[in-house]
Amino acid sequence: VPNLQGPRYVSPVPSGGFVVSEECGDVKVFMSSCKLLCSLSSKYGHQFGNPSGVCVDTDGSILVADEQRRTVHLFPEHGAPVCLVSTGLRRPAGMACSSSGHLFVADTVENCVKVFKYCVRPP
Repeated sequence: VPNLQGPRYVSPVPSGGFVVSEECGDVKVFMSSCKLLCSLSSKYGHQFGNPSGVCVDTDGSILVADEQRRTVHLFPEHGAPVCLVSTGLRRPAGMACSSSGHLFVADTVENCVKVFKYCVRPP
């Protein structure tokens, strides 16, 4: 995939495509054919500081850690972005989310992985 501006983290999406964070830039979503589907900053009008870790949950929502702003935002397929974590992170990097609604965030300053419960699915 050419023409990325400092690609950092990548994660697959359920549809077969993938999402990529760009250093000091944007987060882009690609189809399985490697064709650009959208840019999150354009689609949602969201200003990133320095996007780092990305992951996609079971609902297809994209989660993005912002290293500069020390936050994690959730970008649903439809609707506005939601700030999931706004305190407690020093330098968020890699992330993963579980099918049970847990978010795992590597904090490189504190040398640890922080776990957050962000979604409770009905049984």
